[in-house]
Amino acid sequence: MKGPQVKLQEQAQAQRVDSAWAGWLNGFIGVLIFSASLPATRVAVREFSPLFLSSARASIAALLAAVLLLLLRAPRPGRHQLGSLGLVAVGVVLGFPLLTALALQTITSAHSIVFLGLLPLSTALFAVLRGGERPKPVFWAFSLLGSALVVGFALSQGGGGASLGDALMLAAILVCGLGYAEGAKLARGLGGWQVISWALLLAWPFMAVLAWLLAPAQFSGISAPAWLSLGYVSLFSMLIGFVFWYRGLAQGGIAAVGQLQLLQPFFGLALAATLLHEQVSPGMLGVTVAVIACVAGARRFSK
Repeated sequence: MKGPQVKLQEQAQAQRVDSAWAGWLNGFIGVLIFSASLPATRVAVREFSPLFLSSARASIAALLAAVLLLLLRAPRPGRHQLGSLGLVAVGVVLGFPLLTALALQTITSAHSIVFLGLLPLSTALFAVLRGGERPKPVFWAFSLLGSALVVGFALSQGGGGASLGDALMLAAILVCGLGYAEGAKLARGLGGWQVISWALLLAWPFMAVLAWLLAPAQFSGISAPAWLSLGYVSLFSMLIGFVFWYRGLAQGGIAAVGQLQLLQPFFGLALAATLLHEQVSPGMLGVTVAVIACVAGARRFSK
């Protein structure tokens, strides 16, 4: 018969496995939600300025987050957590939305999706630097291979050529990886939805003033697709997606679950082709299968 200590160890192991699988599920839902962000931003910047779009989406999401925090009576973050919340705000509330919106003025959403293949690697690097994680060397091999497959495939769609838009997207990937890793570290103690809600609230005074100053002189000429895109990036990309994403990263590991972002470019390219009629090659399926294998390998050797 098994002793009490052995049973406790088995129960703890089972709980860790359940938590890891829950993390991958939550992370996958987050990736699905984020996948429409760049195509929606591409539609919105046709009629809104990038600065107004970035500040407006954050301001709208912050108001919704404030309602959630009040209704659910969420405890305030400690002083020692404010610095990390500031990094989250700079990375995912201000930095990534603004930099991508600026980039999408000069490049297509399909081209911008090239750079999403580097986001898992950026997240994993900051998971080591900020989250204290130490994945195995084989993990890095799968991560690099997956990133190379995504970037190589997306470039084969005609997305080559260096430009200011490319530089802006690279900067966006760096600040986003930092925001993801920092937010996931906080989510372990603060909770996933609380992290993004407090980060939005922290950035709200600046973003609200910016949105008011940069608002279009007239809103009557704005089309329905632009309004719908603004609504999507405000509600889903800026708030709901992060609820699942930060919870998933905290449950399953930042570096490991972060590899799910390798699938985001393919979801985004499919949306770009469907909604924006941008060209996507039929080779997507084969590369997607290879990327899924890299995600599975990265998960297997993440710890």
